[in-house]
Amino acid sequence: KNTKILTKLLTFFKLIIFIFKKIKSFMKNIKDFVFKWYPVILAFICLLYSVGLGLMGQTEEAQYSAHWPGTILLFALVIRQRRRV
Repeated sequence: KNTKILTKLLTFFKLIIFIFKKIKSFMKNIKDFVFKWYPVILAFICLLYSVGLGLMGQTEEAQYSAHWPGTILLFALVIRQRRRV
């Protein structure tokens, strides 16, 4: 009877370890994606912010913040080119 319990316990722990490894792999993939594409994600959020301001009637603020996405992407390009040198 003790062997059956130990076998079930071992199988349970193997399952838990397998799940944690899959979660760790998934989180690493997300981290790699975000690290690579964070300027584009940030620029898209800024673009949505600018469009939202424009739709709410705050046109001057929308025009001001409309320059942020381009600036973010240009700075990201420059920084990545400088890293390669």
